[in-house]
Parts: sequence; C-alpha cells; structure tokens
Amino acid sequence: MNSLFEVSVKVSFLRLCWVTFSCHVFGCYASLLNRFRIVGAQRIPSSGGVLIASNHISAYDTIFLPWAVIRTNRLQMLWAPAKEELFKGFSGRLYRSWGAFPVRRGRDVRAGKIINDLLADQKVMLFPEGTRHKDGVLGQGNRGVGKIIYDTRPTVIPTALIGMNHWRFPDFGREGRIIFGAPLEFSDLFLLENCKETHQKIVDRVMSAIAELLREENAYVNPS
Repeated sequence: MNSLFEVSVKVSFLRLCWVTFSCHVFGCYASLLNRFRIVGAQRIPSSGGVLIASNHISAYDTIFLPWAVIRTNRLQMLWAPAKEELFKGFSGRLYRSWGAFPVRRGRDVRAGKIINDLLADQKVMLFPEGTRHKDGVLGQGNRGVGKIIYDTRPTVIPTALIGMNHWRFPDFGREGRIIFGAPLEFSDLFLLENCKETHQKIVDRVMSAIAELLREENAYVNPS
C-alpha cells in the first residue's frame, strides 16, 4: 500500500462482493433482530473522495457504519484505519479483507499517507475523537483529522452514532441509529494558512456538526 494505485485500484470484484455480502449480514442482525434506523444515507456521494467523520461509542461502530454506507453504495469499499494490535492471525486477514488497515499508536506517517491517497477518490471512515467514549459523551476532535481534510479536500459527511454503546452481543430488540448529516463546507477555512490553528478550526467544525446531529436526536450527552 505505497501508492494510490495499490490501495484503491487493485480491489477485485470478488472482494467487493465479499464486503457487500458481509455488510448485509451485519445489517440483517441490526435491522431484523434489533431496531436499527439509518437516516440521511442519500447525502453520501456515490463517487469521489468522501470522509465519513463520526463519533465513536462502541465496538459495533466499526461494523454497522460500513453497512450503513455500503447498503446504498454497493460494490464499493469503505476504508478504515484501525489499531495495529487487531491485525494478528486470522482476524487480521479478516479485517484487511473488509478494508481496514493498521495504524501505530502515536504519529504514523505511513498510515497518514494511505488515508490521504485514498481520499483522492475513495470513501474513508474516521473517528476524529481517536478513542471510544462508551458513556456517549462527545469528546474533542483530533487536530490531525483537520490536517487530513485541509490537505485532501474531500466531501466530509458528519455522522452521529446513537445507542450502540448499550448493545451487548447477542442482543435482540435493541434500538440504534446512524444519522448522516449534510456535507460540510470549509471553503473559508481553506483560505487560511496551512497551520495547526487552521487544522483545529476545521476539526472543531466537524465536531460541532456531529454535536448538532446528536442534539437533533436528543442524544447529546453533556460532558460536564
């Protein structure tokens, strides 16, 4: 994965079918055995570089968010960075088959380059908080996500995940929601200097949009 060609083009039709099939299996569990709702999926562009930026409340997020995207964008990949500890043995090969790739703790230049390359024409999901908040509190966004947006200029879809932090596998009848917001506008911030302060302003706008989606769903948890 050293170039855009290797990351985004060399995806076999069989692998795309596998990813789509896997997502629909997870979707059946979510929507048939539980009460799961997806709102605003039509706001996700079918092509071009797209960043799905979401809050992070549960391990379920990495399963149901791809399903919510791919169910309306069949035979596409939703790429996702994940901690490198997950990529051992069979489970690691499974995660890779679904579009995940390892990221080292701290600053990982190689992973950052992969994300930037992918966002030229692919869909990527990121959790700007950088960690899970099982209590549902929305944390602060990582400035590095702001730099990625500044450097790559993708379509950014703010996304709110609700309810999955209360799920325990195998659960039945649980409620959950994924809300996709309208694409964010950053043209004013892209005119500013390429610096830490600008990157922070960008990610702050993303987090504010996620917070607004949570408020609209009466799901915003006050950190205080």
